Amino acid sequence: MKFARIALPALLAGTVAVPAFAGSLEPTVVEPVVTPAPVPVAVGRDWTGFSGGLQLGYGGFDTDGTPDDYDDAMTYGLKAYYDYDFGDWVLGGGVQYDWTDAELGDAGDLDGIMRAGARLGYDMGDTMVYGTGGYAKAFTDGGTIDGGDSDGYFAGIGTETFLNDNWTVGTELTYNEFTDFDADDMELKNTQFNVSLNYRF
Repeated sequence: MKFARIALPALLAGTVAVPAFAGSLEPTVVEPVVTPAPVPVAVGRDWTGFSGGLQLGYGGFDTDGTPDDYDDAMTYGLKAYYDYDFGDWVLGGGVQYDWTDAELGDAGDLDGIMRAGARLGYDMGDTMVYGTGGYAKAFTDGGTIDGGDSDGYFAGIGTETFLNDNWTVGTELTYNEFTDFDADDMELKNTQFNVSLNYRF
């Protein structure tokens, strides 16, 4: 009887303890840690530096104050710029010269147009879209009217796009006006579209 009194409580205690012990062996559920995928960062271009290029274009040349006062002609030229990239915006300045053989009637031929000005562009990564403007000069030769040369101005819009790390292709549409010829009342208005291939240093 004494053994039963001692063994029975011990057996019952063991019976209660075993499920409690067994319950502690159940695996703990671990929630998986989800790491968000990295957000891709767009790699932009640095437009800071010098560039030089060749350009080919086509323009309409409207001369007031002379007979036979309109002509369409091809142009070809050179350009050189320096730009500084501020992040979203690019500020630059440069010069360009276009040769042509546009006929201006009694004012002779237009030999070329020189432009020197600034441009302000928006940096879109591989492409810059910009507005431009500044000083221009027209050079004429020959004709029965001594037109001479004329100071003027130009304004326009353009784009430039990287082809690789150094080469870019550009487009530019400009309006040019000249009202300071030697011949009285002679004026020249020119709308011109250029395509350029440029090397950025």
